[in-house]
Amino acid sequence: MRVVARRVFQFETAGHNIMIIGRKVKLRQKKLSDARSDYKWQTDTELLRLDAMPALTASFPQYLQGYTSELRRPAPTRHIFAVETVGGEHIGNCVYYNVDEAKGEVELGIMIGNRDYWGDGYGVDAVTVLVNHIFRRTKIRRVYLKTLDWNQRAQKCFLKCGFTPCGHMVKGGYSFVLMELYRLQWETGPMERVK
Repeated sequence: MRVVARRVFQFETAGHNIMIIGRKVKLRQKKLSDARSDYKWQTDTELLRLDAMPALTASFPQYLQGYTSELRRPAPTRHIFAVETVGGEHIGNCVYYNVDEAKGEVELGIMIGNRDYWGDGYGVDAVTVLVNHIFRRTKIRRVYLKTLDWNQRAQKCFLKCGFTPCGHMVKGGYSFVLMELYRLQWETGPMERVK
């Protein structure tokens, strides 16, 4: 019999507001006050390089207009959360998107934009909490992601969270490692999870 590390974390809802609390982070719904830090991170060339994204060229007022519209009418196949410290500092974002209910799978992404929180387990906690949320609150059977093949720090994070490499792909001139985590792995594996 395998011993699985168990995590006690809170899942709170107030109306439609979701708050998921881990050891180091809280995941909450995005709000307008996040726009300033999100804009800063989306114009940071080092962060964009880690995410294989082009530089944002919109001015902040233009960005804010699109941001406001997205908050008012979120896409049904995309669920984005702010990553906060337990003390309430917004340090990044995580998302699950490309929700395919027919296949029972979804893609995951994370970005810790505040460099002061790199390398201290905040990313691992955020991914763990989000995966727990997905498997506890949806019928999704597979969570997958892609990360740049040279980004060893991200790959170590995802391995700690129970993901396994499952292939490679080239897209937009970038080479990615594909990783996945199945519900069965999550239920029986060593990853910390909700009971």
